[in-house]
Formats: sequence, C-alpha cells, structure tokens
Amino acid sequence: MSHLGIDIGGTKVALRLERSGAAVGAPPQETRFTWPSEGGAAADLEALASALAALRRPSGDPVTAVGVALPAAVDADGRVRGWPNRPAWQGLDVRRRLSALLPGAQVRIADDGDLAALAEARAAGCRDLVHFGVGTGIGGGMVLDGVMRPGTARGSCEVGHVVVDRSGGARCDCGRHGCVQALASGRATLRRAARALGRPVDFDELRQAWTGREKWAVETVTAGASALAAAAVSLAELVHPEVITVGGGFAAGLPGYVDRVADHVGALRRPAGPSPEVRAAALGALSSLDGALLLARGTGTGAVTPGAA
Repeated sequence: MSHLGIDIGGTKVALRLERSGAAVGAPPQETRFTWPSEGGAAADLEALASALAALRRPSGDPVTAVGVALPAAVDADGRVRGWPNRPAWQGLDVRRRLSALLPGAQVRIADDGDLAALAEARAAGCRDLVHFGVGTGIGGGMVLDGVMRPGTARGSCEVGHVVVDRSGGARCDCGRHGCVQALASGRATLRRAARALGRPVDFDELRQAWTGREKWAVETVTAGASALAAAAVSLAELVHPEVITVGGGFAAGLPGYVDRVADHVGALRRPAGPSPEVRAAALGALSSLDGALLLARGTGTGAVTPGAA
C-alpha cells in the first residue's frame, strides 16, 4: 500500500510518496517543482503528471490513496470554485484529473491550512490545537479531540477570516473589512510599513528594522501581532485548545514574532478563561505536506470524502 501527499501552492508543488514495502527505515521519496510561467491549467497539469511519473518510476507500484493540500476553494466534488493565485484553475475538477493520472487511487482533498493544523497537532502530541500560518495571507485550522475540524466534507476552517476590527479598517482580499488577514498577513504588514514611511518597503528591510528595534518597524509588526492575538483569543474561547501554533514564512522570518503574539494573547485573555500555550510551529514549510500524507492515510481527518476513481 502506497500513500502520496501533494502540497499544491500558488507557485510551487511538493510531493511525498510513502511506500509500505520500502525497507525499514527507508525515507519517503520526495520531489518539488515550480509551476510553468505560461500555459494555464493545461501546462500545470502536464508538469504535475511529469513529476508524478518521475516519483513513481523506481518501482511503478500503484498508489493506493492520495492526500491533496490545496489553498483554493473547492466544492464537495473536488472542483475548484476560486483560486486568486491561479485563476486558470477556476472550474478545474482536481479530483477527476488526479484520478486519471493515478488509476485506482482514492483522491482526498482538503484545505492546506487545515492539514497544516493536523500535522502540527501530531508533531506537538496534543489533541486540541489551533494553527495560524502567517505568510502572504493567513491560513490555518484547528484540530479538536485529535480530529481535523470542521472536516473535509464541511469546508475549511478559515482562521484568516475571523473578524477582529469593526471600525471599517483594512479591506481583506475576500471583500470584507476587518479580517485578521487584512491586518496581520505579510502583505498587510508591508502595506502598513509603506504607509508609515511613505514609500514601498520589502520584507528584508522590514526584518532588518524589526531586528534593530526601529520604532516604525516595531509599531508596524506589533499591530499585526496584536490583531493575530485577538483572533487567537477569540478562537480559544470557543474551542479551548491546549496549544496555539504560529507558523508561515512571514512569522518565521521575524525573530521574536511568536513571542510578541504570545505576549498579546496573555494580555487579552480573561483571568478565568482558557490559557493555551502559544508556540512556534514545529514543521515550518513542511506542515501542509505532512498533513497531506496524513490525509492520504485517513489519519485524524474525521469524515473523509474518498472520491475513489
């Protein structure tokens, strides 16, 4: 029995194949590639097919189940309803296309943030966890009693769209105002930095100024960390997680960022309220891929819609 995890991103794709018949201690096979710059969905699928063929070539064993981590909005049948990063995928039936590439395999699809939360919960050894991935946007999810919630059959846990500002503040990519993503994401933080300085600011400049404790950078980053903490505290009141993890490239690139979020969580929590531990994500960029492989195994995913070929 072979399981395949696929982490599909807006620019890159990672694949990991786990073979049941592999020698004891043998690592899974992995490969990564970048989407073609032109050619739309057809070129993307051709690149994915080539990567799959190369990954399976050593033995050619059939793949039993596939777990796919996908940041796009997908309906219950596996068809893309919307994906701003790759608009050519609109309407693409991902499950059917993968089933054609991997005959006989069960194809399971879930949100990449949900799967990152599942993998982080496994890594932390805890059954109740909320995860935030702070990158260009904000993704993440939650695991309750060891199971990814709300589950693949009920849509994703959109932690980035928790509303934390009702003052008519920044507009989110979703069209609403006040989402934590519109205040704490990497993109939002750099926009705030640009307004503070009156010119564009890139991440390297922000990181250097943050590390050097320059006032404009500290205020800019702290505003986002405070908004993220508000979302974390609100979710903690609802689901009482043991742990809240903060990951993603933006958070990981700013030393002390997670500590700042934890400080704000501590300041906002009620004295008698839930008190989860806030910590940095353990798996970094691999959390969604690890989660995709867990999805393929059907581990901790709740009610899985299998989508058998």
